[in-house]
Amino acid sequence: MTSSSVGEVSLADLPIRADLRGRSPYGAPQIDVPVRLNTNENPYPPPPGLVEDLAEAVRRDAAGLNRYPDRDALALRADLAAYLGHGLDSARVWAANGSNEVLQQILQAFGGPGRTALGFEPSYSMHPIITTGCSTEWISGAREDDFGLDPGKAIAAIEEHRPDLVFLTSPNNPTGTALPPATIAAVVEAAPGMVVVDEAYFEFARSGTPSALTLLPEHPRLIVTRTMSKAFAMAGTRLGYLAAHPAVIEALLLVRLPYHLSTLTQAAARVALAHREALLGTVDELRAERDRTVAWLRGKGLKAADSDANFVLFGEFPQRRAVWEGLLARGVLIREVGPPEWLRVSIGTGDEMAAFRAALEAVL
Repeated sequence: MTSSSVGEVSLADLPIRADLRGRSPYGAPQIDVPVRLNTNENPYPPPPGLVEDLAEAVRRDAAGLNRYPDRDALALRADLAAYLGHGLDSARVWAANGSNEVLQQILQAFGGPGRTALGFEPSYSMHPIITTGCSTEWISGAREDDFGLDPGKAIAAIEEHRPDLVFLTSPNNPTGTALPPATIAAVVEAAPGMVVVDEAYFEFARSGTPSALTLLPEHPRLIVTRTMSKAFAMAGTRLGYLAAHPAVIEALLLVRLPYHLSTLTQAAARVALAHREALLGTVDELRAERDRTVAWLRGKGLKAADSDANFVLFGEFPQRRAVWEGLLARGVLIREVGPPEWLRVSIGTGDEMAAFRAALEAVL
């Protein structure tokens, strides 16, 4: 094969799996603009004390980088268990490179050819993507018009399809809505296989919102996933984790790659957990800004979904691409995602949200 012919090869020419043909990779636009409100990051950087402690931890651990890291991240898992509470210990907690790798490992262990996973959409778009990547069939269930989940309809879908895994997202992405514990419990009782409750945004939930962690003692097939990318303001660290029965952790050990969490990742996550009071100190401010944003959008005659997360889904725009482009032209990047005619804005600082409101008013 000549060099010119090699250059002409496209993805369609490669022998990729049939179920991957025609698909597009996941990815939010990464555009350098003054106000980035499209990927649900915490807009406040880590405090100086954390940065100093992290630099010291990296300096300390750098001398041992010729050796593999702690394969099972036992110290980090103990720290995560202490943060979560609910009587958890390291045997009931697992960690990986972002919650997406956690989800991938769950599907590698409990999904696969001939198996199915059920989710209720609109929801986190990576759930079906990771499911397909793990050779598992994705079944799409529906949410209600208010983006909630009717437990009777959810149970009916489970009884019809008998999925090996069920995904629940609470608070839901991209809608922001949290599920009542009774709904989660009803799904867990009805599901024949594993139930994964994705709580990536749980720290932003309104006061009094219970976690699915409360259901773990009675339900050994329940898995609750979390991340340090959002409330902990550590998206660049790539650290996700889960809580589950110890037998679930044993199953994940069968599929995890050896030494999957680097020494530096483990160090950064442990430093962040030690500084959690400072990091989580921004949560109340972001909650208040979120609620102000919902009220402002509704005051402009727009629809805005109730949110327990650090973002707001709003609409409806028959030409949502034009609205998205209009905001981008004014230096504000939000996300064109979710149901048709809706857009999602991450909650930023007060100045960033003022810029968003000014740009949206100009576009409207």
